[in-house]
Amino acid sequence: MPLFKTIVANSQTTVKIWKITESYEDLMQPLSLKPNSLERVLGMKSVLHQRGFLSVRHLLIAFGYTDLDLFYDDNGKPHLKDGKEISITHSFNFSAVIISDLTVGIDIEKQRDKIAVIAHKFIGYEFNYLNKLDADFIKKLTAIWCVKESLYKLFATPGLSFKKCLMVIPFALNDEETVAWIDYEEKKHRYTIHFLEFEGFTCAYAIA
Repeated sequence: MPLFKTIVANSQTTVKIWKITESYEDLMQPLSLKPNSLERVLGMKSVLHQRGFLSVRHLLIAFGYTDLDLFYDDNGKPHLKDGKEISITHSFNFSAVIISDLTVGIDIEKQRDKIAVIAHKFIGYEFNYLNKLDADFIKKLTAIWCVKESLYKLFATPGLSFKKCLMVIPFALNDEETVAWIDYEEKKHRYTIHFLEFEGFTCAYAIA
């Protein structure tokens, strides 16, 4: 079972990361999916997305849940029937789930040069301290994206602007944490976000 990493963030919060090495068939075979989940995975055109979807169900099992315990609200935010908070992410051959008594968000992204092309869409304030000539520029952009995406999932407010409402203060990659702010409707919310790197990927998780 390729459970890649377990992080106990605090007494109320655990992160589990899965490295997806199995085939679609091997991931599907032991699972029992509810009808709408089965319809959803069978309707996916990408095997990569199918494997990501199924690996998340294996992570649920690692937490002691099943697909039956998971449901989504009208905004696509996942919830657990027992009231615990959950956030889900997958990118290429990694997936992750965070479960907590607290409000949480998580994101994984592969570090790719193409993120520099879209940086202007999600970077605002952060351009003040980023340096395109920095050897770690792509890694820092990826970390900022992951931080903002994890906050977006935590805040669960459709239309929240990554560029205008989410701000990540300067950080070093070896810090493995940073402070970020959500500035929304004249209120400012401060969060400490944790992040880590592995095998060319970045993962960040936010806890309220």
